[in-house]
Amino acid sequence: MPRGSRKSRSLRRIYVKTSKQTKLVYAKRKHSKAHCAKCGVVLKGVATGAPYRMGKLAKTERRPERPYGGVLCSKCTRLKIKESLQ
Repeated sequence: MPRGSRKSRSLRRIYVKTSKQTKLVYAKRKHSKAHCAKCGVVLKGVATGAPYRMGKLAKTERRPERPYGGVLCSKCTRLKIKESLQ
């Protein structure tokens, strides 16, 4: 029987085969990647991780330094800038 903190589904269950038996190992889930707010494509150049790790990164390592960096993909950013100029 797992202890109380391991019953939560926030931990994923991995079955590891050892020489004698199969053991159940609890591991943290991977963090999801950032997506474009307009088209939903995965953003490039944006780090993923736990909030405590993201806070330790420099601002330039967290997201690109262009307008709408970390929010819109480069294609949607280009279109938005073109629309604003017209």
